[in-house]
Amino acid sequence: MSTQTVVHSREHAWRVAASVTDPEVPVLTIEDLGVLRDVKVDGDRAVVTITPTYSGCPAVEAMRDDVILALTAAGYDTVEVRTTLSPAWTTDWMTVAGNRKLTEYGIAPPSGRASVAQGPIRLRMAVKCPRCGSLDTREVAHFGSTSCKALYECRACLEPFDHFKVL
Repeated sequence: MSTQTVVHSREHAWRVAASVTDPEVPVLTIEDLGVLRDVKVDGDRAVVTITPTYSGCPAVEAMRDDVILALTAAGYDTVEVRTTLSPAWTTDWMTVAGNRKLTEYGIAPPSGRASVAQGPIRLRMAVKCPRCGSLDTREVAHFGSTSCKALYECRACLEPFDHFKVL
């Protein structure tokens, strides 16, 4: 007779929480997106801290519920998800894998770094089409399917696509 023992460690809880996908871009995990900020474990209790992509993000409740479900299913009896807005989320927190997944999904990842200190004036560079790779693109609408994305059109392949803004 064997019983399975659940190991309640920070690393285990992080891996479980990190596997939760973003409800708006389901190819990204909350770790890929940089929304997963911290995980603490005390016995069978897990406390997860997330930072939404912006203060009015409508997906934050779904992320919270999905983290609670995933950790509860993994054997944690008590799960608390805290939301913090400071420091504010930035696209700099997105992983390299997350940027690659966005491109493969048909969304142009953010280009450049958001955390630029005082210095030269930032110029908007061309956005590369995630389908054909052309730089001959234009912004159609500053807000795309979500507030953190803009709608673009490729003049080469004529396909529309979302571009994840640098925030």
